[in-house]
Amino acid sequence: MQSQPLFTFSVSPCQQVVTRFFPGIELWVKRDDLLHPQVSGNKFRKLKYPLQQLAGRSPTLVTMGGVWSNHLHATAHAAALAGWPSIGLVRAAPEMQTATLDDCRALGMQIIPVTRDAYRVLREQAEAWRLQLAPHRAADMPGVAEADYVWLPEGGSTADALHGVAELVDEAIAQTGFVPDSIVLACGTGATLAGVLAGLRGRSQVVGIAALKNAAYLHEDIAGLLGQAAYPAYDNYALLTEHHHGGYAKAPLALREFCQVFSAETGIAIEPVYTGKVLYALMQLCQSDQWRGGKRVLMVHTGGLQGARGFE
Repeated sequence: MQSQPLFTFSVSPCQQVVTRFFPGIELWVKRDDLLHPQVSGNKFRKLKYPLQQLAGRSPTLVTMGGVWSNHLHATAHAAALAGWPSIGLVRAAPEMQTATLDDCRALGMQIIPVTRDAYRVLREQAEAWRLQLAPHRAADMPGVAEADYVWLPEGGSTADALHGVAELVDEAIAQTGFVPDSIVLACGTGATLAGVLAGLRGRSQVVGIAALKNAAYLHEDIAGLLGQAAYPAYDNYALLTEHHHGGYAKAPLALREFCQVFSAETGIAIEPVYTGKVLYALMQLCQSDQWRGGKRVLMVHTGGLQGARGFE
């Protein structure tokens, strides 16, 4: 098993950004989009320790995601690097094809389509994935014992994932020479925000921009993840739930144009599902005078650029 390339990576750079979009603040970007050539951003950090614990085993990784899922894409790459089989339970019609799913299949991941209702059950019931695999085991996976399966939940959001995310805080402080006044990032499942809280150890403030509608439930998920990972109940954060632009994967023209202009002016590629929403929200906060006074802000670029192909 060749797992070492997955677990060895360079520290991602921190880049100061000066543009007209963010008046009154000093903005830095933690470039986790450059952390690893395939398994980029927060997905790499989330997978690092859960997969390190599997060293010496020959597991089959099982996870779930949508047809443009960054987590699905990262898990397929990680499994291929480690020499492990992988299975993706995908919310899709059987005939659905996307560039993300094509990549996953090319990397050896078996894609099993599931209905929207079944996908909802996967989210709600911890062992539901076993029922989804059962019809496929005899025909498609002969010789694979059930004990060899390792389940990774949606978005890779496990307690162990927080330890990998937490490491980016001390990296950024060492690179910039200061503790940011605020760290701003995208929220999908809340695990990245929880991990950054863990890394800050009560310092500063984290601002999470929810990428989906009706995301207030993330407060409970963040608290739960911190508790499961044996961290204190840090609450030095704000969750902003009104910057989703219509919901998950919704990208109106103004947001897409902002992403294009920002990328052209700074050389930092962003996409409209996560990172674009964060920077657009930050622009609105700055231009409405809510954030001024020389505040030092670190934005975490969580990667996910492969998913931007869905908007081409």
